[in-house]
Amino acid sequence: MSGQIAALYRHPVKGFTPERLSRAELSAGAPFPGDRLYAVENGPSGFDPTAPAFTPKQKFTVLAAIPAVAKARTRLDEATGLFHAEAAGVGAVSADLTDEAGRAALAEWLTRLLGEAAAGPLKVVHAEGHRFMDHPRGDVSIVNLASVRDLEQKIGRPIDPLRFRANIYVDGWAPWAENQWTGRELMVGWARARVFKPIVRCAATHVDPQTAERDLDVVKALYDNYGHMFCGIYVHVVAGGSVSPGDACTAPAAKEG
Repeated sequence: MSGQIAALYRHPVKGFTPERLSRAELSAGAPFPGDRLYAVENGPSGFDPTAPAFTPKQKFTVLAAIPAVAKARTRLDEATGLFHAEAAGVGAVSADLTDEAGRAALAEWLTRLLGEAAAGPLKVVHAEGHRFMDHPRGDVSIVNLASVRDLEQKIGRPIDPLRFRANIYVDGWAPWAENQWTGRELMVGWARARVFKPIVRCAATHVDPQTAERDLDVVKALYDNYGHMFCGIYVHVVAGGSVSPGDACTAPAAKEG
């Protein structure tokens, strides 16, 4: 069962706008490039940049807790290194997130955007080599678009796949086949990866990424229709290689016996 990569995305700041890519270079044992490099503390999180460790997503400004995060339209400019953010009513900001003053400028802008929805104080955090993943071993995430379409048919309404904030979206696999692949290897473009586990979904998927409204209980829809709360898989890269939209994404071979 050979699929095809439909789209690639990174999320430079956890919780904010997905950025579509035309190509990415996956490396063995590493997370998706440019993904979740920064996060915004929603009040003191306990995160120590001198000794970075996994911190639960609830400590940050994420869609699961603050739907208004989706009002921000953000992008990282590779050429200048500046992170740009804009939203209706609060204007725009451009900040160098490698610089303390730049991180403070973004935090101040977000404080105006989120208002009382954020517990605060807000602070942009980062540590060299650390990623702010939802799961401590969630290196690369893949969503099967056929599974999303199957859920759409079950509930009778469209679902924007970006609700699932994956790195790689694949078409051509059978719906929900990916839930049976834990521990098995597949080709992802020119890279090889091992499936770690299905992704358990949370209230972040309830928020429409375009309107910033919490308008659909995806978690309940998954459980009511399938008896699980999975959509997508985490994989670990075991042999590096480039990936681009249009590349093959070959499902694991059928188990013998």
